[in-house]
Amino acid sequence: MLPSSEPRLGVAIVTMGNRPTEVDALLESVAKQDVPPARIVIVGNGSPLPDFSGNVTVLELEENLGCPGGRNVALAQLREFGDVDIVVELDDDGLLVDADVFRTVQELYASDRHLGIVGFRIADEYGETQRRHVPRLRAKDPMHRGLVTGFLGGGHAFSMRMLDEIGDWPAEFFFTHEETDLAWRALDAGWRILYEPELLLQHPKTSPARHAVYYRMTARNRVWLARRHLPLPLIPVYLGTWTVLTLARTRSLGGLRAWTGGFIEGVRTPCGRRRPMRWATVWRMARLGRPPVI
Repeated sequence: MLPSSEPRLGVAIVTMGNRPTEVDALLESVAKQDVPPARIVIVGNGSPLPDFSGNVTVLELEENLGCPGGRNVALAQLREFGDVDIVVELDDDGLLVDADVFRTVQELYASDRHLGIVGFRIADEYGETQRRHVPRLRAKDPMHRGLVTGFLGGGHAFSMRMLDEIGDWPAEFFFTHEETDLAWRALDAGWRILYEPELLLQHPKTSPARHAVYYRMTARNRVWLARRHLPLPLIPVYLGTWTVLTLARTRSLGGLRAWTGGFIEGVRTPCGRRRPMRWATVWRMARLGRPPVI
């Protein structure tokens, strides 16, 4: 990041081309920000895209690389421009309600050079935040601000300097838990993750289980997470905890079959480079309220 008090912002949006109305509304909310972004990159993930007005760079991919893969393409383009210090990534069906979101992001990063990730609050059109969208175990109060161990994939900001150090999204995950992989790497490298509920992204109320691949990839990617990042003694604890929770929560027999297949796939297939986090990071996460076994 530049030593200036005003880091330059870029915006990355990945879409499959099936939400043109929502993307137009999102771009309108970006245009209303009182701090304009230096760049806006929209990636068509396996789909053609229309032309957009304004300072928008459009990249069309021939195949769907998944959300993390598509976002990596946007990040590569922003690096090529060379004039972005902070990237704000937004879901294509999200909406920035307030006009000062980018200014607040800019101020947060200017005041803390060790800030790596800022997670936004996600709420539906009625102002409700789903429990799964609050990045802490005690999730009753979505307005509770503070340092956390994870962030929300729908709306967040990254330090480009952090990404240059720890690497980008794990594209091989394709869907689910890519945020956890990136967050764990950031924490292990000493970066801070801040949940800032004043940064609001309006987003329709959804369930991740709506995706056909949800159960399989959830299981596979949890195993990959453990194999890639956890100290050996914690791997069975982490996987055992989530196995018990899955059995207790899942009501679909088909879902359990898919989950079992994904778990086996996670054990048998390459997970990428293993780089277990330091025990100091485990302790730091525990002090923040979420050790890496829950």
